[in-house]
Amino acid sequence: MADAERGGRRALVSVYDKAGLTDLAKGLVDLGFEIVSSGGTAAALREAGLAVTDVEALTGAPEMLGGRVKTLHPAIHGGILADLSNPQHLADLTQRGIAPIDLVVCNLYPFTSEPSIEMIDIGGPTMVRAAAKNHAHVGVVVDPSSYRDVLDELGERGALSGETRRRLARAAFAHTAAYDAAIVSWFDDNGEDPLPPTLHLSVSQAQSLRYGENPHQFGARYRTATGGCWDEAVQYGGKEMSYLNVYDTDAAWRLVHSLGVGPAVAIVKHANPCGVAVSEAITDAYRKAHECDPVSAFGGIVAVNRPVPPELAEALAPVFTEVVIAPAYDDDALETLSAKKNLRVLAAPPPTPPDLEVRTVDGGLLVQTRDVVSIERSKWRVVTEAEPTARQWNDLELAWRVAARTTSNCIVMVNDGQAVGIGAGQQNRRDAGRIAAEKAAGRAQGGACASDAFFPFRDGLDAAAEAGCATVIQPGGSIRDEEVIEAANEHGMAMVFTGERHFRH
Repeated sequence: MADAERGGRRALVSVYDKAGLTDLAKGLVDLGFEIVSSGGTAAALREAGLAVTDVEALTGAPEMLGGRVKTLHPAIHGGILADLSNPQHLADLTQRGIAPIDLVVCNLYPFTSEPSIEMIDIGGPTMVRAAAKNHAHVGVVVDPSSYRDVLDELGERGALSGETRRRLARAAFAHTAAYDAAIVSWFDDNGEDPLPPTLHLSVSQAQSLRYGENPHQFGARYRTATGGCWDEAVQYGGKEMSYLNVYDTDAAWRLVHSLGVGPAVAIVKHANPCGVAVSEAITDAYRKAHECDPVSAFGGIVAVNRPVPPELAEALAPVFTEVVIAPAYDDDALETLSAKKNLRVLAAPPPTPPDLEVRTVDGGLLVQTRDVVSIERSKWRVVTEAEPTARQWNDLELAWRVAARTTSNCIVMVNDGQAVGIGAGQQNRRDAGRIAAEKAAGRAQGGACASDAFFPFRDGLDAAAEAGCATVIQPGGSIRDEEVIEAANEHGMAMVFTGERHFRH
């Protein structure tokens, strides 16, 4: 059916987000399109001086139910869904007096930002899906950022190419899929089951990465509908981020924000901390964190929970570092760090950990609720004759926070606000303790030792005492707890049971 035979081309325009609407509609009118619209969209177009055909004029049915039913009508959906290469479809249109619709421009109610029953769009997704299904004949546009490209192609070619219509259709189905996923999540948020019977994940590519875990792998960062700190992060200098840069930086950023409210620095290598410290001054915290394990800190990620002053930048600059991330930088500090051409310098807001943690397995996913580390001394239990001093309590808390973010099996030794030895990711706890003690190299004297899970035998406790630790924090729960408590008493150590383990794989 030629345009002349059916009275020209039609565009059905119905949008909640009216960004770019007027320019789009003027461009379509200039290209000979008749604009069909309703409600607020029609009012906005008329206010801009554009001629609009009301949906009601096509359907003969006024909108009803407070606007819930406007476009749900054969006169609309017949025009969208007609296969113009099918004679029977053309005959049906002629018999019912329905003109085809060539372009559907529609975006949906903002359910994600304003979730409620009335923000569940019905007519919009129905039109979008209909147009996307019939993309062989109909263009569908759901994103205002596409308006300019669509107008340009219509102006240059007179019509959208098949490739463009297919690309727009894919974006349309992704749009409605994400919309439905947001609604399902809203129902789940209002439920009591932390692990619902189905998961509907909707993520979009937000950042192309240099490569994946290795240079022969592709990598990208995807974002959820609500996003997070990475969407607001600013990179001031250095090479593009790789998969591991993002992965390790995220681990460091979460760790440093779990260390309490005081100035803190975390240094991470291969997703495990190799240096952590808290102090009254942020530069001092960095120096102490680096002192924990300078060899492992080489090529690591530095996370700082305070704006970076010039003296911290000067201390950090000589050390080969992949990424430094902080809330902000003084101008002089930024100048110093930006002079390191390979150093990625990031500023970001605090992280917001997800409620669910997801990993892939063959044919599906492993899903669990987030591991929340509770620091509640009132729920912890001192099980030895000796009690921790006030300073020792602070070290115990810091060691426990770090152990909870270190790959299991792990042992963490802390002294005076500084991690001095970290043994991570070992198949047995004795090796984890041995590595932590070797790295501490005598600096654990009078400090605290944390174990992410219970000591199955007293030899782990004996090793902590041999390293010089005066206090121990662990979950407890072993059948040999009494044996371990007795060992602690023999060494004159104070030991705390938290009643909660923090395995991390």
